[in-house]
Amino acid sequence: MSTNPRRAIPSVTELLSLPEAENWLTRVPRAVLVDAIRAELESYRMTLSNGSSAETGPSLLQMVAGIDQRVEQLSKAPLPEVINGTGILLHTGLGRAPMAEKAVTAMAEAARNYAPLEIDLETGQRGSRTAAVQALLCKLTGAEAACVVNNNAAALVLTLAAVAQNRDVIVSRGELIEIGGGFRLPEIMETSGAKLVEVGTTNRTHLEDFCKAVKHDTGALLKVHPSNYDVAGFVESVATRQLAEIAKQESTQRGDPLPVIYDIGSGALEDLTPHGIGAEPSARAAIEDGADLVLFSGDKLLGGPQAGIIVGRQLWIERLANYPLMRALRVDKLTLAGLEATLRLHLEQELAWQEVPVFAMAKTPLTELTRRAEEVVCALNGNRDVHLAEVVASDAYLGGGSLPHKHLESIAVGLHLNEISEQELASRLRRGHPPVVPRLHQGNVLIDMRSVFPRQDETLIQAIVNAIRIA
Repeated sequence: MSTNPRRAIPSVTELLSLPEAENWLTRVPRAVLVDAIRAELESYRMTLSNGSSAETGPSLLQMVAGIDQRVEQLSKAPLPEVINGTGILLHTGLGRAPMAEKAVTAMAEAARNYAPLEIDLETGQRGSRTAAVQALLCKLTGAEAACVVNNNAAALVLTLAAVAQNRDVIVSRGELIEIGGGFRLPEIMETSGAKLVEVGTTNRTHLEDFCKAVKHDTGALLKVHPSNYDVAGFVESVATRQLAEIAKQESTQRGDPLPVIYDIGSGALEDLTPHGIGAEPSARAAIEDGADLVLFSGDKLLGGPQAGIIVGRQLWIERLANYPLMRALRVDKLTLAGLEATLRLHLEQELAWQEVPVFAMAKTPLTELTRRAEEVVCALNGNRDVHLAEVVASDAYLGGGSLPHKHLESIAVGLHLNEISEQELASRLRRGHPPVVPRLHQGNVLIDMRSVFPRQDETLIQAIVNAIRIA
C-alpha cells in the first residue's frame, strides 16, 4: 500500500529548526526566509498535483537545496557591481556615467548627514534648493541662471509647460526624435500642453520654414539635437543663431519675448573635438549662439548623477522655478551633492579629463589597454578550460545617445572555449559574481577593456574562471 507523499512534506517549523537555517538567517531576515520556505513547499505540492509519480516524501537534501537557491536569489543586492565589457562607456542599461570618486564621496557625506538644502546659513531664512549648483552652472556655460530637475525628459516637459502651454512650439520635422524607452518628442510635447508645429522635411529644413510658421500665438522655437542617430547626405538644418534672430525680430514686433529652446541632450560643456571624441553641441556654445534655454543630461558627457539641467536667461529660468510642476520634478540632496562635486571638477578641464570616469576611459591610450588585456589573457591561458583567450582590436563607443557612429579605437579580450557556446558563456558571465556583461561579435565573446576599470582587472579574471567552472 503506497504512502501519500504529501504526509511526508516537512512543516515550516521543522525546516526552520535545521542547522542550515542559521546560515540562511545571516543572509536574509526571518520573515523573508519563512516566505522562501513556504514558496519551496508550495512548489513541491504543485509538482505532486501535476501528476508526479513519486510515492515517497521529498528528499530533505532536495528541499534544503531548493530553499538555499531561493535564499541566494533573495540575498543578492538589487544593483550589484557590474563589470562592463561592452565597450559602451555611457551604457544606459548599466546606469550611464559612473561618477568620479569626489562626487561619490560628496553624495555619501550628504546621505549620512544633514545638509543646508533649503536653509540660507547666513540669514537662517529659507533658501534655494539648487543655489549650490546654480553659480557653477552659470560659470561653466555663460548662462544668466540655471535650475535642475530629475532628468532631461523632465526638463523638457517642465520647460514646454511653463513657457508654451496651450501655445504653438515650432520644431523641425527632422528633429522629432524618439529617446530611450519609446518616449517620443510629440508625446512629450502633448504631455506638456504645448502644441506641436512641424516644419521642413526629414532631411532638410530651411530658415524660411520657421519664418513662415511663426504666428502671434507661437510660444517657442525648439531645436533638438538628434544625438542617437545621424541623417547624412542631402541634409540641411537651421542653426541656433538663425533661430535666435527670428525670435528676436518676432519679439520686437509683438512686444512679447519668444524664446529659443535648445535640447542638446548629451551635456557636453566644452568642445570635445580636440580630444578626439567628436563634435557634440556644447552648452556654452548654445548660450553664445543665442538660445534662451539650453537643456541637457547630468549623467552623460557631464559624468555626474542623473539630472536634467536647464541653463539660460534669468527671465525664463525664474518662470520654470516658480511653475507648480517644478516641485514634482525637483532633485534631492544626494543628486545636488554629486552634481556640485562633478561641476567643480569641470572648472579645470585637465582635472576633469583625469577624474571624470567617462573622460578618463575615453582618453586611455591603446598601449595601456593592450597591456592590461595581455595580463588578463596570460592569466586565463594558464587555465586548462580555456581553449583560447587572445588580445583583439575592438571598437568602443561613447553611448548614451552620443555620437552614434563615432567609434573609439579599443582593445578587447576575446574568449573561445571548449564545449561552451558563445551564448552560454555570455549568460554565465552575466550571472556571475560580480556580473560581467560582454559583447558578442561575429560569434566571439569580447570583453572590451576600455569600459573596464583597471581596479576590476583581477576580479574580471576570477569572474571568467568562475564562469567556466560552473557545472
